[in-house]
Amino acid sequence: MEHLAQAQEAGTWVDITRQDIPQGLLYSWWSYRASDWDTADKGRRLDHIWATPDIAVAAHSSRILREARGWNQPSDHVPVFASFDL
Repeated sequence: MEHLAQAQEAGTWVDITRQDIPQGLLYSWWSYRASDWDTADKGRRLDHIWATPDIAVAAHSSRILREARGWNQPSDHVPVFASFDL
């Protein structure tokens, strides 16, 4: 996590998802090993949307499609979205 923070700081990247969703966990991945991944809720945040500060001001409506993890034959990752008015 430390290296990720250093890369973000070095590029002055803005974490768009965290900008839009300032509180709570932002998991985008859950292991297949958990028999009940939703109840256990032991995910990780592996998928990010970052932008430069000049573009970050145009970002909005971020969301993580958590329910996709429960679909039939899902990926262990779920889609992460953001909209930009450019």
